[in-house]
Amino acid sequence: MSTTKPVILLAEDDENDVFFMKRALQKASVDFPLHVVKDGQEALDYLSGAGKFSDRHQHPLPVLILLDLKMPFLNGFDVLAWINTQPSLKSIPVVVLTSSSEERDRQKAAQFGAKSYFVKPPTPDMLQQAMGLLNSSHENTTISS
Repeated sequence: MSTTKPVILLAEDDENDVFFMKRALQKASVDFPLHVVKDGQEALDYLSGAGKFSDRHQHPLPVLILLDLKMPFLNGFDVLAWINTQPSLKSIPVVVLTSSSEERDRQKAAQFGAKSYFVKPPTPDMLQQAMGLLNSSHENTTISS
C-alpha cells in the first residue's frame, strides 16, 4: 500500500499562470501537492513515467490533471487524445484551464474527454468544482463553465 499523498498535475507553460494556480489552490484550501510540467510532451512523459519522471515515488500518477490547451510541442488537445488511448489513465479527471473561451474549443475538449472547462484565471470556486470531480470521477460529468 502506498502512503504517497495524492497529487495534482498542472500542464502549464506560463509561469504567471502557475503562480495564480498555486494561489487559487491555497485559497480553495486544496492541500494536494502540485506537480507542474511546462509543455505537452512533458505531460506525456510524466503520465507515462518516462525519462526524468520514471520514479513513481517522486512522480506519482495524479488524481487530477489541470491542462492548458495552448502549450509548446504538444497542445492540450494532443495530450487529451493520448490520455484516451491509455486505459490506465482514462479514470483520471482532466480539467481544461485555458485562455480560450471559444465554444469550438470547449466542445472539442468535451469530445476528447475533459470533465470540465474553465477560462483563466483560476479561482478558488473553479478549483473546488474541479476537486468535486474526484468524488464523481466514475460518473458521467458534463462540461461546465
